[in-house]
Amino acid sequence: MEKFTQLTSRLVPLAVNDIDTDQIIPARFLKVTDKNGLGENLFADWRYNQDGTPKADFALNKEENQGAQVLLTADNFGCGSSREHAPWALMSFGFRAVIATSFADIFYNNAAKNGLLLVKVAPEAQQKLMAMRESDAGVQVTIDLERKEMSLPDGEKVSFPVDSFSRMCMLQGKDQLEYIFSFKDQIAAYEKKHGIARTE
Repeated sequence: MEKFTQLTSRLVPLAVNDIDTDQIIPARFLKVTDKNGLGENLFADWRYNQDGTPKADFALNKEENQGAQVLLTADNFGCGSSREHAPWALMSFGFRAVIATSFADIFYNNAAKNGLLLVKVAPEAQQKLMAMRESDAGVQVTIDLERKEMSLPDGEKVSFPVDSFSRMCMLQGKDQLEYIFSFKDQIAAYEKKHGIARTE
């Protein structure tokens, strides 16, 4: 998992409430077990016409948003099914963080396990960011995971919650399994001391 310490990026605005995981990555793309390439189908039903051509007016297709690593959305992002492919698709596209006023619990946990930072802010901060982004497509935010703080384009600092374990894993660039394996020597010593038989 790639480390997340501090990120400065432009914003991709998607001011829609209750975006569910079937919109993030439609069910017909869930047959794959590889994360690579899922970003091509992110928001597929909103992003492409029936003939497969990109919709020019959809946020992800606009030239001004290319390369931006932060998605700015609205309320209850990631609701619906528990598919882990949703954060996979967002990260495969290039997003490192999502800003919203709330997130579905299962999606939040799946995102944290995969290194996608979810930044929960008050409605006032979300609306302020949306207004700034509408006025200037080039505005940027800086997200500091160490401080659990986001700097808005006007210099205002906004704190956001993140559980300590997820924060530690993301700062170190380790998923949960890699974190456990980092203690393999201590585990082996414990097993040896207590006569625990290992099975291969």
